[in-house]
Amino acid sequence: MSIIIAGERSGVGKTTVTLALLSCLSRRGLAVQSFKVGPDYIDPMFHRHVTQRSCRNLDPVLTSEAYVQECFTRHTQDVDYALAEGVMGLFDGAVDRPGFASTAHIARLLKLPVLLVLDCSRMSHSIAALVHGYRSFDPTIQLAGVVLNRVGSDRHLEILKSALSPLQIPILGVLRRDDRVQIPDRHLGLIPTAELPNLQPVIDQLAHLGETCFDWSALTPLLKTTPHLPHLPHLPHLSPTVRIAIAHDPAFSFYYADNLDLLQALGAELVFWSPLQDQELPENIQGLYFGGGFPEMFAATLADNQAIQAAVRSQIQAGIPTYAECGGLMYLCQQMVDFEQNTFPMVAILPTTAVMGKRLTLGYRCAIAQHDTPLVTTGQTIWGHEFHRSHLTIAPSNPLFHINPQPLPDQLPQSSTCLTSSSSSSPHLPTYEGWHLPNLHASYLHLHWGACPKLPTRFLCQCRIRMKS
Repeated sequence: MSIIIAGERSGVGKTTVTLALLSCLSRRGLAVQSFKVGPDYIDPMFHRHVTQRSCRNLDPVLTSEAYVQECFTRHTQDVDYALAEGVMGLFDGAVDRPGFASTAHIARLLKLPVLLVLDCSRMSHSIAALVHGYRSFDPTIQLAGVVLNRVGSDRHLEILKSALSPLQIPILGVLRRDDRVQIPDRHLGLIPTAELPNLQPVIDQLAHLGETCFDWSALTPLLKTTPHLPHLPHLPHLSPTVRIAIAHDPAFSFYYADNLDLLQALGAELVFWSPLQDQELPENIQGLYFGGGFPEMFAATLADNQAIQAAVRSQIQAGIPTYAECGGLMYLCQQMVDFEQNTFPMVAILPTTAVMGKRLTLGYRCAIAQHDTPLVTTGQTIWGHEFHRSHLTIAPSNPLFHINPQPLPDQLPQSSTCLTSSSSSSPHLPTYEGWHLPNLHASYLHLHWGACPKLPTRFLCQCRIRMKS
């Protein structure tokens, strides 16, 4: 058993409730595994900070329904408790197919009861109509209880309880309105943990909320895991071992834990380094991996580190297989322009400039590879996710991807979403995206490799070819 923390809409306090529960369990010395519905990178950083275990994303668009089930099963085998944080409102999913990849979808897929978080700050008796609607909208969803968040006073709480009483819905938590418990955010959501030196007092407050504001007699049996021996696929450990340099610091921190695990399972040694601080690349490496993140917030420091820029440029020009997504792509551009319109030199592998702006590019993408890269082959179709406020001044003349604007298929493949067939019929115009060289894959698309180990397998094979040359 486990539960999934859902909200009646975005911004109601799902992350606060999730972190309060995780903090409390961790303070008790219990092993707890967390999950996050959707493609988000930043909420899982907070989960990991609290639990000291990598949070796992549950996203059937980027992976598959079968992989979501496999991932949940695999990572609940050796823990006492588990919980998942939902995304947006309970029934909000991918736009092109209502409900797909929603919190409710994952709850049904994993047979998890739902703990619904309610923002009570502007409601009294109407809370009953809201909860009744969420409970009756989809009878296949098991509503384990509700958490009343942002309760204003004892009198307010009495009214809420009185309104909910006829519904016989358990109230499993009550959080008072408290502006002191705030996690700062900015243009793409919460500020990552690595940039918050004063985070621990906030975590301490959340742990106190977890200890004092929830009905643990009712929650504990819901959170307790019931491990069973699964039949999970095993990947061949390829040899020889290759060393992959992973850019990892406050500027580059967006990595799915499953991607890194896959590289290791396939025979890679991961060597972490910092484009912000290091003057040299790690020794004896056969591949480079630049994840996303917030390079725009550290553009001046990245620009000042000319030694490492030269080293990266030299290695890529010499043919080292390189994978760069979103923030990593921006780092490989000639220049970067921040929100204040300051211009900074970057690695200058790509003949374009990344410019920060107000427009948010967000959503799932069906991408068809137009060329071979160290990661994909021509004609291969993958599902990725875009989430950025930058654009490139010069588009690639020979782009890596054709972004097909097809809606989500009725049923994504159970084995691998990276091999879906594409359809050209769509009322929207297709677009093109991504840069490539024989040894370089650079794109705004964030990819989760979980359901498609062929992607990291190909990357490591290209790295081994370089090792032998």
